[in-house]
Amino acid sequence: MNISIRQAEARDWPQIWQILAPVLRAGETYSYPQDITPEQARQVWLELPARTFIALKPDGEVVGTCYLKANQPGQGSHVCNCGYVVSPSARGRGVASALCRDSQQRAIALGFRSMQFNLVVSTNEAAVRLWQKLGFSIVGTLPEAFRHPERGYVDAFVMYRHLSPEAPA
Repeated sequence: MNISIRQAEARDWPQIWQILAPVLRAGETYSYPQDITPEQARQVWLELPARTFIALKPDGEVVGTCYLKANQPGQGSHVCNCGYVVSPSARGRGVASALCRDSQQRAIALGFRSMQFNLVVSTNEAAVRLWQKLGFSIVGTLPEAFRHPERGYVDAFVMYRHLSPEAPA
């Protein structure tokens, strides 16, 4: 899919929310409350992260979004954390890969040394495969750390990748 990626602006929120809302309401991949309000979601996705990005089709339609932030404050602030969501119409078309590669390069430019995903739900098999393809390793399994709305308590993975300016993302 032909997309461009740019930093999100406040005016992008309505399109970002259209992508986020169904995913957050489903409760299958993110640990935010399923009844999160648009205002609460805006704060955690657009206002708190160091940067939020959107993937756009040439016609301006937002087909994906991600945030980039320090995983921990202080002594852990050299490790970043990201979250990604792609619209249903764009899934399986390279948008998540493009967002992840782009966020890795931006993280390096911001001085981050590594990227960590704190809670990759084990039942989200497509995401686990994609992150591994993009160089992430499962460095820990959190037994029954996620309460899936249909499958009950399932494992979650901590996934990690060292970021190097020399290595391709």
